[in-house]
Amino acid sequence: MISSPNEPSGSAAAVEVKGIARTFGGRAVLEDITLSIPRGELFGLLGPSGSGKTTLIKLMTGIDRADAGTVSMLGEPIPQLKMLKAFGYMAQSDALYNELTGKQNLAFFGAMFGLKGALLQARIQAVSKLVALTDHLNKPAAAYSGGMKRRLSLAIALLHEPQLLVLDEPTVGIDPVLRQSIWNELSALSKQGVTIIVTTHVMDEAEKCDRLGLIRGGKLIALDSPKAIIEQAGCSTIEEAFIALGRDGGDES
Repeated sequence: MISSPNEPSGSAAAVEVKGIARTFGGRAVLEDITLSIPRGELFGLLGPSGSGKTTLIKLMTGIDRADAGTVSMLGEPIPQLKMLKAFGYMAQSDALYNELTGKQNLAFFGAMFGLKGALLQARIQAVSKLVALTDHLNKPAAAYSGGMKRRLSLAIALLHEPQLLVLDEPTVGIDPVLRQSIWNELSALSKQGVTIIVTTHVMDEAEKCDRLGLIRGGKLIALDSPKAIIEQAGCSTIEEAFIALGRDGGDES
């Protein structure tokens, strides 16, 4: 394992996954996945649709339960109800209240995280500015475009300043300029010690991560820094490396 330079000496990992497996309807979705993500690391899960990325994310956060193996977050076994406030989570599907405005959505979730008063209002303004929604806060979420809904979901995940962020395809539907701005912020947060786990199928995003887990057909086919994975595969890009390493990695389904 390549440690992040942000990992405190002797600290527990942010997330530990040991030998987990998950099946649906008799079909193996994940098979014997083991990995450790240090605190302060910007860790990416790269793989095509249907490869098992979202299922792995759900197991890490306790939204789903593995058929075999163990998961721990910040030293605590998962799933566990008390851990729900310990991380920020952005799902692949936006979980918003469409009848509420953007600001009301943020206020509702902020209250769930225990934020209130001036602190809540300050955080709403800060995250809204980050995702470029300040001018749209008083519009109902039902009137938002798909990209705006993704941005609001990301703002909600960032709202309570968690030390662990879990983001499932966070930039889908977001324009390139804002996508770059969001990744700059994620990189800055990581340097401040925030652990970030992000799934993507976008190759240039994958190269921004400290380490990558390449997943295909429910199997982890590589786990290292982007540069090391490229060198291991004898390729010049992450995309070429993923194709080369995945030839014997099974189907994408």
